[in-house]
Amino acid sequence: MKLITAIIKPFKLDDAREALSEVGVTGMTVTETKGFGRQKGHSELYRGAEYVVDFLPKVKLEVAVADDKVEEVLSTITKAANTGKIGDGKIFVIGLEEAIRIRTGETGNEAL
Repeated sequence: MKLITAIIKPFKLDDAREALSEVGVTGMTVTETKGFGRQKGHSELYRGAEYVVDFLPKVKLEVAVADDKVEEVLSTITKAANTGKIGDGKIFVIGLEEAIRIRTGETGNEAL
């Protein structure tokens, strides 16, 4: 099992969710977050004062999947979240040792 974490632009969340639904992903966790990479933020003017916005709004999408679904989920997120512009985000894949469904006690792939 793998935990796939994608940091994407907020306005691409619905596209990513719908695309993942179409490939059989039945659950995910979404967190509103802020961050920056090469995009580095920008300056804004507020009430006559200029200030720097270092951290840009992003969405963190987390999906636990069976090993045989990893490539499909990665390509799905990549296609759905891509705008072709700087700041599209990153995807991280982490090994997932165990998963347990609390309600039923199912473990492993059955818990996903």
